[in-house]
Amino acid sequence: MMPGRRSAEHARIATSRPDSAGEWKQLGPYVSERAWGTVREDYSADGRAWEYFPHEHARSRAYRWSEDGLAGICDLEQRMCLALAFWNGRDPILKERIFGLTGNEGNHGEDAKEYWWYVDATPTSSWLRWRYHYPQAEFPYTHLRQENSRRGKADREFELVDTGVFEEDRYWQIEADYAKASPDDICLRLRIRNAGPERAELHVLPTLWFRNRWSWDEGSARPEIRADSPPSAKPDSASAVAVEERLGTWRLEAGPDPEGRPPELLFCENDTNLRRVFGSGGDVPYPKDGINDRVVAGAATVNPAKRGTKLACWYRVTVAPGASVELRLRLARADAAAALDLGAGFAHTLAERERDADEFHAALTPADASHDEALVMRQAFAGMVWSQQLYHYDVSRWLDGDPAQPAPPESRKSGRNTEWRHLSNRDVIAMPDKWEYPWYAAWDLAFHCVTLAYLDPAAAKHQLLLLCREWYMHPNGQLPACEWSFGDVNPPVHAWAALAVFRIDGGRDFEFLARAFHKLLINFTWWVNRKDTLGDNIFEGGFLGLDNIGPIDRSALLPGGELLEQSDGTAWMAKFCLNMLEMALRLANRDRSYEGVALKFFEHLASIATVMDELWDEQDGFYYDRLRCKDGSIVPLRARSMVGLLPLFAGVRLDASLWEQLADFRKHAGWFVANRPKQAAFLRYHAVDDRPELITLVDDSRLRRLLARMLDPEEFLSPFGLRSLSRYHREHPLVLQLDGQDARLDYEPAESATQLFGGNSNWRGPIWFPLNFLALESLRHLHSALGDGFTVELPTGSGVPATLGEVANELERRLLRLFLLDAKQHRPVYGENALFQRDPAWRDHVPFYEYFHGDTGEGLGASHQTGWTALAAVLIARRRPLS
Repeated sequence: MMPGRRSAEHARIATSRPDSAGEWKQLGPYVSERAWGTVREDYSADGRAWEYFPHEHARSRAYRWSEDGLAGICDLEQRMCLALAFWNGRDPILKERIFGLTGNEGNHGEDAKEYWWYVDATPTSSWLRWRYHYPQAEFPYTHLRQENSRRGKADREFELVDTGVFEEDRYWQIEADYAKASPDDICLRLRIRNAGPERAELHVLPTLWFRNRWSWDEGSARPEIRADSPPSAKPDSASAVAVEERLGTWRLEAGPDPEGRPPELLFCENDTNLRRVFGSGGDVPYPKDGINDRVVAGAATVNPAKRGTKLACWYRVTVAPGASVELRLRLARADAAAALDLGAGFAHTLAERERDADEFHAALTPADASHDEALVMRQAFAGMVWSQQLYHYDVSRWLDGDPAQPAPPESRKSGRNTEWRHLSNRDVIAMPDKWEYPWYAAWDLAFHCVTLAYLDPAAAKHQLLLLCREWYMHPNGQLPACEWSFGDVNPPVHAWAALAVFRIDGGRDFEFLARAFHKLLINFTWWVNRKDTLGDNIFEGGFLGLDNIGPIDRSALLPGGELLEQSDGTAWMAKFCLNMLEMALRLANRDRSYEGVALKFFEHLASIATVMDELWDEQDGFYYDRLRCKDGSIVPLRARSMVGLLPLFAGVRLDASLWEQLADFRKHAGWFVANRPKQAAFLRYHAVDDRPELITLVDDSRLRRLLARMLDPEEFLSPFGLRSLSRYHREHPLVLQLDGQDARLDYEPAESATQLFGGNSNWRGPIWFPLNFLALESLRHLHSALGDGFTVELPTGSGVPATLGEVANELERRLLRLFLLDAKQHRPVYGENALFQRDPAWRDHVPFYEYFHGDTGEGLGASHQTGWTALAAVLIARRRPLS
């Protein structure tokens, strides 16, 4: 059952399957913010995706696999899309998509150079609100590129606000609201405010188009959009009909501008301008960029017959300083003879859906939440809804090419993702970030689903099971990492996520739990067979989501034949074992056939717990990775990082009811405990009745030593959560000589100063939500078993005792401080940016960044990492009991 009381939106969720057309989820914000520069669109010989399909091509070149746009919505198969475009009269091109620097252009990797927010949403997209701030001056594309290319790794990124284009508030505040009157009838209201000091003109172009399938799929019929005013249409509006073989007939109605004038309808084709992009090729009379060229240059590049596969409704609005205007459009599957209501019925739908959204979020908001906490929670949940997009990628077809297109280079057949030919994805999936990471990532998705479960448990379960389906999971049992390399190894957190979603949904959907368990059993076997080289239960998983946290690339084979044995890899597998054990026990209480496999995970966990001793450094009181050299010698990598704290996360209090009714399991587990005492040391017993109560990799003595480091402000404890790398390394960098080269690890609380893993990834000091979230959960598990009698200093050295529950509460408070207004009415996430901190128009629209400065809390990396950083909403929402 959904948390809290039921609402109209809850009723819509209950009747909408995550993957079913014709219901409330048929239309949603499933359009990416960026499709250019992706692996899917890369048909180069060398795999340089950013260079093969750059931003400059996006307006002129049809996409093969997916579409992008501003505030875009589409159907579940992304056959038809509706999004926004703007022009300030000065830019060289229409603003049809978010601009940013590629991974090779930015001094800290790829980075979006614009400001937009996902302000509000309901799970079925019955209500959506999006906001965008668009400069009135010419957009500084060249300046952004040149200045960032000039800067080095030691410099900050140069952002759009740094160019001065927002001085004197010379920008447009644009807000788009979508509200559904029914599953296939959606109203779009645009409210546009001139924030500047002078009267200004803005061109507004809501755009409807069909994804180009006809160029790739043989026999695919070309759909059509055409101007068509029904007899009942008003003279101050413009109307068009869109017809597609599967979607049927839809009507777009565009109301008047503030002067009472209808927009001009501009038509072209969603086909590549071959001459502009490639310098030669056949001519399409009115290609994809025809609307751009008509508006910006006045060229005769739109179809005078008013038909095509792409349509823009061209408004030109002049707005006084500080004033606002409103535009209305409506898209619906409707009788071709009837006009769509843009008057009282339209207004009623908007008001009603916003009230529904208020009611839905009120049901999630704890009674003790402040107004600001409720605002942050709602925007984080909104980002989770907006970050879902259609992900379409068939690797086999991508490698071999399409019949109607030139064959890809031969080099592709031995390049990226060639071992993943089975993968064929065409589903709506929650993305980490729709601009920087417009593709799913296996371990990110696990955290997304925990957040999504508070909004729509069925959708969360669908996503977790989807990743395990045969067209995602490799036949050998590996889960796909991400499109840049599906074979990369991500932490095995899906069993944890499945249990979390199961609990959030009330703990009754055993069919889901069983389906997840069966597939994850295959994945567990893959881990044991592929990532335990010596068969000793010490694992070498690769970077495991922690990218450049060490002095070396943990995903690469080491040059001297050394083997990197990982503390986190081993701890992740212990946690995987523990989660699978709990799943098996829960299932065994309903079906005794699971008892045997539960015992298997019990014993396997014991084996892993035993070898964790080998990774413990008694002198430092910490767990370290280690290098096993070719000559058999072992070198510990003395990096004080989250890698060494992860063993804390493999701990859970056991409910006696899980095994009280399982006589066979209790008998064999009892024998194991009696006859394998060293291996069974991971079990802690209740003092009264001597029953197993706690499973943990870390005993009391080690737990206290680890917590002393974790809660030390000079090591891991930041004012805003736990750092990924101890601040100890600021003065004591780790330098490792490997194959004649020095590898170095420094404390870097902000962007990375190393090229390792490229992009803006950095685990060398910043705060990351996923591991902080797991730390909170683990501390609460430990407290529930150890009780109030177990205390530690908080912070270390303060002399102030705290239970582990109080430690968890304090960490949660620090994490939420990132987003909440402080005593100066500032949000730490915005750093020292004066504009963002002083003006509520900016300050109160909260971005959920990828990671955060380890000392100041400033947001860094991807600015819309609404997958894992949206866990902030969970921290608030879970204070309200589930019902």
